[in-house]
Amino acid sequence: MASRAYREFWGFFFILPFLLVFAAFEIYPFVDAIYLSLFDYGIGRKEWVGFGNYTHLLGDDVFLKSIRNTFLLVLGVVPLSVGFSLATASIVIHKSAAVASFFRASFYLPIVTSQVILSIAWLWIYNPMTGVANYGLSLLGIEPVMWLSDSSVTLIAVILVVITWCVGQPFILYMAGLGGIPASYGEAASIDGASPWRKFWSITLPLLKPTTLYVVVTTTIGAFQTFVVIQLLTGGGPNYSTTTIMYLLYETAFKYGNLGLASAMGVLLAILISIFSLIQFKFFRSDVEY
Repeated sequence: MASRAYREFWGFFFILPFLLVFAAFEIYPFVDAIYLSLFDYGIGRKEWVGFGNYTHLLGDDVFLKSIRNTFLLVLGVVPLSVGFSLATASIVIHKSAAVASFFRASFYLPIVTSQVILSIAWLWIYNPMTGVANYGLSLLGIEPVMWLSDSSVTLIAVILVVITWCVGQPFILYMAGLGGIPASYGEAASIDGASPWRKFWSITLPLLKPTTLYVVVTTTIGAFQTFVVIQLLTGGGPNYSTTTIMYLLYETAFKYGNLGLASAMGVLLAILISIFSLIQFKFFRSDVEY
């Protein structure tokens, strides 16, 4: 018993630095945000309002629109990013090592590139007069699209930009996951007469559930927190068509100085992310080992 307690003591001792940093930069700010959300808090004022900030948000048309935009962004980015990454990885995994390395580098490059640089590049692509996007449409005989000023297409344009840097990590992880599946499983299924689609559906997908869970959860969290592309490309417009919770939180805190209301937005955003994550854990959890 003493030996076990001794080992546990040293285990906690060695992770103590991380726990202290985690408590200082993660737990404390979150608890403090909950506390501040109960106040009308700003420069030179701090007045208790209880749940007044939350009731105000739930009746605010702009905030409700930001929730809608956030959900649409997540529902657009996550399935497309995950599906495209899985499909591409399933094809590339069967190619030569040189081809696989090329695709790994190509997909991973946007991850290590600043989102600011990528957003500026897309700002040029979406230029209504000289952009590559409208030039490509003109070759097909399609009229130019006002990508960043037409509220009917602006959110779609933002989703396309976000996807470009969301597919890299899932692709790398799926390549690793596919490489770890024993070839004997597919060979046995082929002997039994299974088609490539049946092998993918009945063998590959179930064995990739742990990878898919991680990919879906992290991509969802990242999509919920999208900020840079909106700040640089649209500024939340036009007519709040691309205003997300994260961007509205930033404007409320640093443009209007209402830190209490912004804290309430942050708490609600954390709750939404937690709910989505719990649903995904329940749906994708798997006891499969290989």
